[in-house]
Amino acid sequence: MPMFQPLKRDGLIGFEGGGDGQVLDLDTAVKDGVLGGVNGGVVDEKLDLKKMIKELDLQDIPSVFICPISLEPMQDPVTLCTGQTYERLNIHKWFNLGHLTCPTTMQELWDDTVTPNKTLHHLIYTWFSQKYVLMKKRSEDVQGRAIEILEALKKAKGQARVHALSELKQIVVAHLMARKTVVEEGGVSVISSLLGPFTSHAVGSEVVAILVSLDLDSDSKSGLMQPAKVSLIVDMLNDGSNETKINCARLIRGLVEEKGFRAELVSSHSLLVGLMRLVKDKRHRNGVSPALGLLKPITVHKQVRSLMVSIGAVPQLVDILPSLDPECLELALFVLDALCSDMEGRVAVKDSANTIPYTVRVLMRVSENCTNYALSILWSVCKLAPEECSPLAVEVGLAAKLLLVIQSGCDAALKQRSAELLKLCSLHYSDTMFISKCKLTRTIQ
Repeated sequence: MPMFQPLKRDGLIGFEGGGDGQVLDLDTAVKDGVLGGVNGGVVDEKLDLKKMIKELDLQDIPSVFICPISLEPMQDPVTLCTGQTYERLNIHKWFNLGHLTCPTTMQELWDDTVTPNKTLHHLIYTWFSQKYVLMKKRSEDVQGRAIEILEALKKAKGQARVHALSELKQIVVAHLMARKTVVEEGGVSVISSLLGPFTSHAVGSEVVAILVSLDLDSDSKSGLMQPAKVSLIVDMLNDGSNETKINCARLIRGLVEEKGFRAELVSSHSLLVGLMRLVKDKRHRNGVSPALGLLKPITVHKQVRSLMVSIGAVPQLVDILPSLDPECLELALFVLDALCSDMEGRVAVKDSANTIPYTVRVLMRVSENCTNYALSILWSVCKLAPEECSPLAVEVGLAAKLLLVIQSGCDAALKQRSAELLKLCSLHYSDTMFISKCKLTRTIQ
């Protein structure tokens, strides 16, 4: 086997990255683009490389900086006698496992000495430090601009206010530090104050887009719970752009989760109509999840459930079940199950032509939660009208599905509910007929 000698020349140590051997110094690296086009400059030697790598969390790191063992950026690169370079800690771990080979080439080592690759370390440090300094400078610029806009908003009127809000929205959406600055500088109260009964939708949509991007505390949410503000948000939920509708739904969802939230704020015909429009919108399916995500917590209120039945939401929800992804399907089934807690809701669910076939189809096909909600819905309608609903459910395969649930590893309560529903359905058939409906070849004990 040929012996390889480390390549040395005038203090430069050769290393391989991505399979091609190279001899690099800083000038060559910059010229060849190894440093990603970052211009040279004064580097602060006090910066901690480990901290910079962690905070930057970059994806487009030059391959020559990556340790072949850990696939992470090297902080202390060392070169073996084969010319391959590794992170010092990783190669020592390799040696401690009893390996006397080069991990990349699998060639036997005639010398286990590792040589610090100072040139590569300098390149790595320079590249990350320049990226880090640039990031910090941009963060400072963004923070300063966010503060300037907040001050301007206190005086701006008309179109100037819209432009300022639009710029602030772009900044807070793109930069975490800007979001933190807006909150820390009291910007939430400044922005929230712009929502009112006479606020234009142009201003309101920008305000909502900003607020939904921020981490709002309890006091901020309480301030947004004023009826006039909620009323404007609901108006925009109905008449705004698709993006604005989604933002409004998400913002209200955040308010609903607050302890001091009052049910009357969401017991609104207009709110529910707007949410159902989002759910049914076939052109913009990205609004389905936010809408259902808001319907889920507000259906705990009886006033809301009653309004949903009155606007015809039940058959609309049932009819979209087959088109929903698993996450949205679970939300929709939760809402339908909640509606079944009242008599008027159960009647509406029973009267929907597709309730039984669609919910039977869900059993044991998506998730245990979906099975649980679907089973609860089927129990409600079959209990309400056993002679009408039980035979229909059995005809579309309910009995066989229930047996699958009972024989599965599902929750014990779910199995018990399945057994009770199976017994209820069997009352309308002879033993022989029911066994055939279950698609079994042996007698049910």
